[in-house]
Amino acid sequence: MSRLLPPPGPQRTLALAQLANSVGDGAYYVTSALYFTHVVGLAPTRIGLGLTAAWAVGSVVGVPLGRIADRRGPRGTAVLLALATGAAVASFLVVRGFLPFLAAACCYATAQSGLAAARQALLAGLVAPAERTGALAYLQSTLNAGLAVGAGLGGIALTAQAGAAYRAVFAVDALSFLLCALVLLRLPPVAPAGAPPGARIEVLRDRPYALVALLNTVLLLRMPLLSLALPLWISERTGAPEWLVSVLFVLNTAAVTLFQVRTARAVTGLTTAVRAIRRSGVLALLTCAVFALSAGTPAWLAVTALAGGSVLLVAAEMLQSAGSWQLGFDLAPAGRVGEYQGLFGAGVTVARTLGPLLLTTLLMELGTTGWLLLGGMILAASYAMGPASRRAAATRPAPAAAPAA
Repeated sequence: MSRLLPPPGPQRTLALAQLANSVGDGAYYVTSALYFTHVVGLAPTRIGLGLTAAWAVGSVVGVPLGRIADRRGPRGTAVLLALATGAAVASFLVVRGFLPFLAAACCYATAQSGLAAARQALLAGLVAPAERTGALAYLQSTLNAGLAVGAGLGGIALTAQAGAAYRAVFAVDALSFLLCALVLLRLPPVAPAGAPPGARIEVLRDRPYALVALLNTVLLLRMPLLSLALPLWISERTGAPEWLVSVLFVLNTAAVTLFQVRTARAVTGLTTAVRAIRRSGVLALLTCAVFALSAGTPAWLAVTALAGGSVLLVAAEMLQSAGSWQLGFDLAPAGRVGEYQGLFGAGVTVARTLGPLLLTTLLMELGTTGWLLLGGMILAASYAMGPASRRAAATRPAPAAAPAA
């Protein structure tokens, strides 16, 4: 059990804050797509369009919010943004129609993007550089433990298929962010970086780092698979039962909980980070090919293909996560971690921006061809990461070891 827990101190408190809101998020992720279709009454394409617009807003504000965390202090910024995220989730309870949904989604994406950057700056201020990738692995493991529990609760709501059950899920998620904020207050404050007033946002001029962040964004297109694309694919293109969404989500989160820390131990620098990302690209392509086999087949064969694809997906996710964490921190200059993580973390928001619209178009319209196109894009980005990270490392004030070509 001790291997599953981070060391006592700030790392363990950060993990507890992550756990605090991950249970609610797990239930939210497996039910949100069907809540917005069955209860709110939105078409899948309108959901994709609304989430695309919302995460576009979030991707723009991530960098300035990360800079605020650097200059004003990451702990207070993270607490305020956790409260704002909870309020945004609660607003979904009263959404009826596309425009209110769009407004609520924009608030949610903005708060989530800023919270992610502030949390990374907080971790950088409390954890030694050599321990950050390991700490992030523990946080990811803890996060997924909570997501697995939440996904199980979400499965109950899916089985009930009642509006009240879906609304209870959203209420729990909103309260979980309040609890997260309270736990973050237990951390010691981190001194602001002290950037001079009026200083420019340097990361926007750092093209080598921006290229690495862009390639990482392509790798993150896998993110909307479990929460949006796969539920719609299972419901409309396969004979598998809808409750399988919850089972696959639990499988994914449980695997990350158990094996993410072990996977991250092999990533110790830029060379090993690039190697892990390349392997993740190969597994992502195989994942897409196996998922494509689930369409138009008997239910038992669809379930088998979906389960097999989910195993490949979680392996790709763990390798990509460990490699990206190492690159994101190693290539960011000291004193600007929040700002640089705001850009690097924008990969998550851009993937959520383009992902819903791109994945619903590719997979629901093109079927097998769409799955293979998605896998091919991720594979190409994973192999381009080596040259891109080598170039970025060469431009750092204190160059890190360059990865092999």
